[in-house]
Amino acid sequence: MYHIYILYSKNFDRYYVGQCEDISIRLQRHNSGSVPSTKPYIPWEMVYTEVFRTRAEAMAREKEIKSKKSRRYIEYLVAKN
Repeated sequence: MYHIYILYSKNFDRYYVGQCEDISIRLQRHNSGSVPSTKPYIPWEMVYTEVFRTRAEAMAREKEIKSKKSRRYIEYLVAKN
C-alpha cells in the first residue's frame, strides 16, 4: 500500500504534502531532519492520510493536491478527516 500524507508544523504554521510506502518511517525521517525541505520546520505531526494500492495512484493524488496550490483546500481535507 502507498500513502499520501499531509504534515503540519505547529511552530511555523506550515503544511507539507508527500507520498510514501511506509508512513511511520517517513514521519520519523521528517522529524529527524533527514529531509532537507522539511528540516527547518521540525517538529511535524501527521494530520491527514489517504491509502492507495499503487504508487502511481498515490503520486497522481499528491500531484492533484499540490496543483491546487491552496492552503484552504489542504485545511478542508484536514478538517474533513
